[in-house]
Amino acid sequence: MLNSFLNAEQGTDALFRLRRRSFLSQLGVGFGSIAASSLLARNSLAKDAGLPAGITGEKAPPHLPAKVKRVIFLYMSGGPSHLETFDYKPELDKLDGKEMPSSFTEGQPIAQLQGKALKVQGHLSKFSQYGENGTWISEFLPHHQRIADKICVIKSMVTEQINHDPAHTFMNTGTAISGRPSMGSWINYGLGSECDNLPGFVVMTSVGGRNPQPIAARQWAAGFLPSRYQGVEFSSSGDPVNYVRRPPGVSEDLQAKLIESIRGLDKHRNQFVDNPELATRISAYELAFKMQSSVPELMDMSDEPQSMLDRYGAKPGDGSFASNCLLARRLAERGVRFIQLYHRGWDHHGGLVKYMNTCCSLTDQPTVALLEDLEERGMLEDTLVIWGGEFGRTPMFQGKGGAGRDHHIKGFSLWIAGGGIKPGISHGATDELGYNSVEDVVHVRDLHATILHQLGIDHNRLTVPYQGLDMKLTGVEEARVVNEILV
Repeated sequence: MLNSFLNAEQGTDALFRLRRRSFLSQLGVGFGSIAASSLLARNSLAKDAGLPAGITGEKAPPHLPAKVKRVIFLYMSGGPSHLETFDYKPELDKLDGKEMPSSFTEGQPIAQLQGKALKVQGHLSKFSQYGENGTWISEFLPHHQRIADKICVIKSMVTEQINHDPAHTFMNTGTAISGRPSMGSWINYGLGSECDNLPGFVVMTSVGGRNPQPIAARQWAAGFLPSRYQGVEFSSSGDPVNYVRRPPGVSEDLQAKLIESIRGLDKHRNQFVDNPELATRISAYELAFKMQSSVPELMDMSDEPQSMLDRYGAKPGDGSFASNCLLARRLAERGVRFIQLYHRGWDHHGGLVKYMNTCCSLTDQPTVALLEDLEERGMLEDTLVIWGGEFGRTPMFQGKGGAGRDHHIKGFSLWIAGGGIKPGISHGATDELGYNSVEDVVHVRDLHATILHQLGIDHNRLTVPYQGLDMKLTGVEEARVVNEILV
């Protein structure tokens, strides 16, 4: 194999054009190191790119004064009901069991209720007001009640995709077209990582609730951006990252020599064929080498007091949302730029009360513990925390093993907190039944523009030429920064 590689350096055009994947697989790289592909040796690569040491973003420095350094997205996968969390509608209870007015639904996209008799479903939880501004919060979220003055609840969200997978793709990439870069990848592309021994974009998942559909890895993919900016999925049980552990019988010195040899081959190859993906893959070896010590240290929570574990409700290694929240704080402390925690189980077509109790019992306490923990450590002021799913649920009844609600895209809620966000407010509103967003509407693209803005990125200026367009996270359609929620 090595001889054929050297012959290519000396020989034919055909071998000069050797496909990247074939070349890498012959070198033994393959896809085993994909988990580390977002990890770069910051200073050496920054120097090669003419950037200041410590910056790996290809578009650094930021366009605007940055209010935050990092993002933690608490992603409630499946679509939590805004009508059982933050959006209280007295009229909904008055019309409970009655026919849904056709003026709301005629000609509107409905997922699984299409062609059925539509009956209004009243709230399945009691609401009360909390905090100085009287934020409405459901009894399903008792811990959230004490952070009413810390969060900004956006009640007027809208999206464009009514089924789970394309809706996830839209929330994560700004388009329903598969293969586009995810938000975390765009952010890493623009700013780079502050950490040289962990990925800049980490994803963790947990399960609990009804019908936990799988989450495709393309939700954190880099798309047409260099692959080093993609998200890396960590497991909170077993080995956190596949294939990073040193193989049996391979010493540290031997591994270091192997990495140095591969790097030498790569430099020689790039004298003839300039391929940035080669540099990315070989750098992955170097950083995987560093991860062999940094990842076990990250995952070892023996330095966390029992009181902290109890606060989150975390049992290290159990794969729970609570443990993932504590790991998210530890990742944030170490400079990881974008952290995304998926909790799968919020698809409540039926048995809504039962499964809301399940999901909230697993996520409410750790979510609040994370926010309070960040604040106490002085980190909330430079961290953006988001809580929400891909869409909301209908005001109409759907019963599959008890009252439930269908998918809904015309109006739903999420909250955002942290640096530069007005705390303790509600923004926007849906109509009297919680069907349509009618006041200060916030599109998913507007949310993306606002997140980038808080990181110091102008969403219109972070672009990449692709297929004849200057592609960006917010797409070619109009998007705006939601200035009304900013300090």
